[in-house]
Amino acid sequence: MKPTIYDVAKAAEVSIATVSKVINNTGRISEKTIKKVRTIMETMDYQPSGVATALAGKQTFTIGVLVPEISNPFFSEIAKLLEDNAREAGYALIICSTYYQVDREHMYLDLLLKKQVDAIIIATDPIDIEPFKKINKRQVPVVLFTIDELLFSTHVVTTDDIKGGYIAGSYLLQKGHRNFAVVLEEGRKNSLTRLKGFKEAISEKNLILTDQQIYSSKSSMKEARNIAKSILTNPDKPTAIFCCTDLIALVLIQEAKKQGILVPEELSVIGYDNTVIAELSDPELTTVAQPINALAKHTIELLINSISSPGTELQRIVLLPELKERESVNLN
Repeated sequence: MKPTIYDVAKAAEVSIATVSKVINNTGRISEKTIKKVRTIMETMDYQPSGVATALAGKQTFTIGVLVPEISNPFFSEIAKLLEDNAREAGYALIICSTYYQVDREHMYLDLLLKKQVDAIIIATDPIDIEPFKKINKRQVPVVLFTIDELLFSTHVVTTDDIKGGYIAGSYLLQKGHRNFAVVLEEGRKNSLTRLKGFKEAISEKNLILTDQQIYSSKSSMKEARNIAKSILTNPDKPTAIFCCTDLIALVLIQEAKKQGILVPEELSVIGYDNTVIAELSDPELTTVAQPINALAKHTIELLINSISSPGTELQRIVLLPELKERESVNLN
């Protein structure tokens, strides 16, 4: 049977209140008693109830994280970095993947609030804003991660995606390309921002993108493969393709190989994010790198400060992307 606080108090020959004070690091208790209670807790493998601690007005030392799809390499890498930074600060993460479904989004937000998490990281584009406003009313610290949603007040940590798209467009222009396709990540507003930057870059050469040159796919193997087939079987194939995630770019390169199209000799491909798969790609993927280490670090620091100092002034941190040149883009 799972040990209770009563069992710990009985074994330590102290009151329940004393055990509670040791757990929450409150009150005036001798070091000898603290050591005794903690030793017994460890021996009995006693785990304090996070909800009970929260109801008592204490921290649960947990942070909720809402991501659209944990199987996307970008979010799996970010989750690890967030976890590493949170652990150093004494916090644990509860990671929830919505798979772009509004009902899952609502369910997980309710769950995180019921779990009395100390803060929430939101990396999903809010589909329905009302549940997010509820978080504001509860005064739970929030960071919007790689999202810039202005409909409710919160911290923001993101990358300058207009700059990122501009970098991709400028680089392809420098390589002599003039016939492009762009694959957006469906369900992500930052893809539209990246597209805006890309358009700004090519407009400097008096070039435009038609609707027929813009495609959309979720960051999944199946959907990306279908989009790749549509692009590569088009009689007016582009010479260069900008993909708004590395995963989509990798799938496109694989599909090109199946059709006997050489990358980069016949088709140049540039991705976005600089995840581990960019280096595992064959050829290695040229991509626009998000500063993921800095993104994770700033996010956890903002939340810890907000937890320890309620009413902290909201911040909007925008970090700069950079080009990671590898082998998937060639001169045209």
